[in-house]
Amino acid sequence: MALDNLNDRDRAALAYHAEPTPGKLATAITKACETQAELSLAYTPGVAAPVRAIHADPALAYNYTAKGNLVAVITDGTAVLGLGNVGPLAGKPVMEGKAVLFKRFADIDVFDIEVKAESPQAFIETVERIACTFGGINLEDIAAPHCFEIEEALKARLDIPVFHDDQHGTAIIIASALMNALEVQGKQLAEARIVCLGAGAAGIASMKLLLALGATRERLLLVDRGGVVHAGRDDLNAHKQAFAVETERRTLLDAMSGADVFIGVSGPDLVSAEMLAAMAPKPVVFALSNPVPEVRPELARSVRDDLIMATGRSDYPNQVNNVLGFPFIFRGALDVRASAINQEMQVAAVHALMRLAREAVPASVLSAYGLETLAFGPDYIIPKPFDPRLIEVVPPAVAKAAIASGVARQEWPAHYPALDTLP
Repeated sequence: MALDNLNDRDRAALAYHAEPTPGKLATAITKACETQAELSLAYTPGVAAPVRAIHADPALAYNYTAKGNLVAVITDGTAVLGLGNVGPLAGKPVMEGKAVLFKRFADIDVFDIEVKAESPQAFIETVERIACTFGGINLEDIAAPHCFEIEEALKARLDIPVFHDDQHGTAIIIASALMNALEVQGKQLAEARIVCLGAGAAGIASMKLLLALGATRERLLLVDRGGVVHAGRDDLNAHKQAFAVETERRTLLDAMSGADVFIGVSGPDLVSAEMLAAMAPKPVVFALSNPVPEVRPELARSVRDDLIMATGRSDYPNQVNNVLGFPFIFRGALDVRASAINQEMQVAAVHALMRLAREAVPASVLSAYGLETLAFGPDYIIPKPFDPRLIEVVPPAVAKAAIASGVARQEWPAHYPALDTLP
C-alpha cells in the first residue's frame, strides 16, 4: 500500500494502530507488587512453591498461573483476511485484533503468535512445543488445504482445545443463522437444496456442520473455481472429494437453479441476477465475501422480494460475524478445562445462538445499533455482536456439551446457571 496515496478510512486505521501507543495489546499485572514482601512472593524465593507444586502435579498450573484463561492466537500469515499470503508479520495486526475481541467480549487473555514456518509440519511442531503455556489454541488465517492438516495434527497431539476459527467459527454462525432463516421461510434443513460457493476452510467446515445438523448430502452442492464439485472430476483434494456427487450440473448457474440456499464464502460479485432468479421460491442467500459480497443486497432485493439475505458486513441486516462465536465458545471450554472443542460443543453453540435470536431484544442492543425495534424475522435471524446476553447464554451451553461429551476436566462453574435449568 502506497502510504502517500491513502483514503480517509486507511488513514484513520493507521492512526488508530499507531497512536498513542503502537499496536492494540499490552500486558497487565494481576497481583500486588509494591513491597519487598510482595516482590518475594511474585518472584524468588516465593515463586518456588508453585513451581514445585506444578512439577508434582501439572494440572495445578491452572491454579497457580494464567494458563487457564490464556489463549494463543496463532497464524502463519498465508490467508490473512481477503489479502492472501502476506506473511506472518503483516498478519500481526489481525492477530492483535482477534485478541482484542477475545478480551472485550469474553475477558479471555491472548498472546498473539506469528510463526514463520517453511511447511505445515514446521508450523505444527512449533505450536506443539509452546502449547503448554496456554489453555487453548485459536488457529487463524491459515490457507487451505494446509489448515485441515494442521488442525487435525494439533488436535491429536494436544490436550487443550484447538480451534481453527476460519473453519468452525464461521460454520457455527452460518449454521445458526441459516436454520433460523429456513424456519422463517417455512423450510426444513433436511429438505433444503444447498449450494456453497467456495471450497476452502470456511466452505468445507460449514458443509460438514450442516450435515451434522441434519442437511441431506444428496441435496448439497459445493462449487469451486472449476465449477460444481462432482464425482467425475480428477482435480479434487481429499477434502473436496468428500463432497463430490453424481450430478449433471456443472456451472454455478446450474447449481443455483431450484436451490433453496446459497452460501457464498468466495469472492466479490460472482452471483448474477439470472442466478438469483433461478433459485426456488423463498430462497436464503448468504453472500459472505468481505468487504464486497458475492452479490450486492441491492441487486439481490431488486431481483427477489421473497429472499432472506445475510452478508459479512455490519451495514446490512443479518451480519454473519465470527465474534458471535469464538470468544464465547472458548469461554465455555476454558471454564470447564475442556481438552477439546468437539462437534457436540459446536452444535450446542449453534442452538444457543438460534434460541437467543428468537427472544425479545433488550433496549441496550437497540440503543447500540440506533434501532427502535428488532424482532425475529427476515431482517433479524442471528443476534447482534453487542448483545450482552451472549456471554450468559453461549458459554454455559458449550460447557454443558463438554461435560456431556466427556471432554471437561472441571466441575460445573459456580457462577453459571444451575445445570438442570439449561435447555
